[in-house]
Amino acid sequence: MKYLYSFLFIILFVSFSCKKAKTTEVVSEISDTLNINSDRIVNTISETLIPKAKKDVDKWKEYQHVDELLLKYYNITNFEALDYAEELSGLVQSMKDTIRVDKLKGPSIKARFNVLHSETLRLTDMATIPSISPEEVKEEVSRIIAVYSAINSKINTIYKAEDLQESLEIDTETPVDLIRQKPDLRYLDKDLRKPVGKKRDRKLIQSKKTK
Repeated sequence: MKYLYSFLFIILFVSFSCKKAKTTEVVSEISDTLNINSDRIVNTISETLIPKAKKDVDKWKEYQHVDELLLKYYNITNFEALDYAEELSGLVQSMKDTIRVDKLKGPSIKARFNVLHSETLRLTDMATIPSISPEEVKEEVSRIIAVYSAINSKINTIYKAEDLQESLEIDTETPVDLIRQKPDLRYLDKDLRKPVGKKRDRKLIQSKKTK
């Protein structure tokens, strides 16, 4: 009986040790996962182009190259964000120098392209600074995503305004001054079209007296 108790004790000890080892392994895996996730920069998908605008820019390869690379920046590590920075700034430079859609050549769009290029150059500079913090990289990536979203929003606005103008069948650049339009006098009563002068006033007074 004495040996039996000893044997059971050994089995319980080994079983407890195995469970403890598995628990430690699971905790270690969870900890490693948290460390990996903390290094990632995650942004929600921002403004995308409406179908009509997307159709026009599909043949604009420089825009497509920027769009494809920026998709990676919605979920990217700090190292990757800095590693791609120089390539991104070069693609944005090409995009703003080769606008292939005529209606997008206005100053408002160009200004937004310039802002985006400046932000990508700033990220490129960060890649050369050894002491740059992950928080600074994350903030700059979020700013780039926000500027790119503003560009797409402006493009959508241009196309929506064009659709509205076509539906109204008027030139919205030239406002219609309805106040200055002269009324059509052909359908007014003859007496209303006659100017009321002094002679007409006297006739009206005399007619009242005779009555």
